[in-house]
Amino acid sequence: MDKKTDETLKTRLGKEGYERLLKINNPDLHAFVVRYVEFCDPARVFVCTDSPADIKYIRESAVRNGEEMPLAVKGHTAHFDAYGDQGRDKEHTAILVPRGVDLGQSIGTKDRDEGLKDVHEILKGIMKGRELFICFFTLGPANSEFSIPCVQLTDSPYVAHSEDLLYRFGYQEFLRQGAKARFFKFVHSQGEVDERKVSKNLHNRRIYIDLPDNTVYSTNTQY
Repeated sequence: MDKKTDETLKTRLGKEGYERLLKINNPDLHAFVVRYVEFCDPARVFVCTDSPADIKYIRESAVRNGEEMPLAVKGHTAHFDAYGDQGRDKEHTAILVPRGVDLGQSIGTKDRDEGLKDVHEILKGIMKGRELFICFFTLGPANSEFSIPCVQLTDSPYVAHSEDLLYRFGYQEFLRQGAKARFFKFVHSQGEVDERKVSKNLHNRRIYIDLPDNTVYSTNTQY
């Protein structure tokens, strides 16, 4: 790891977060985290190791932030999306492809250079004043030759909580695969929220899939 990456991780993640991330011997992961921590500029960063205490912290953060509300049954919560943030936003959802590539009429695509420029203009500083959650998951079975590790960066504990329910935990898989891990990357921000704690700037909603870099970007949405 180069000196700048190391210093940035120490400064932005804090001692505990730095130690948790550095246990994963993967320079590509470290560089990815540094890039978007600096770019999105959160106030705090939480690195999830999938321990019961970490999962509890994420769930409690979702309630504390107002993204979820507790129900009468202990441990159960509810979340309501913005009524304008339902279903799929076809207009702002695209697979990013090199100029000239055509995947057919039924698949929405966008020039990759234009799409990356567009979404990064939205992402710049979008997490100011918020906490960034770094979560790890695995597609397919864990501890297997078929395991596909993934890393999620999000400023929404509700999104992180939902993924905890939907996917297998992946911190141990990153530890196991180390430097040889070929992983998917997800960068998400719910953006500015209104008094209901739902995404406010739906005109800046984007869901872009960058196939060459195995990265999905989503902004101003809570899915």
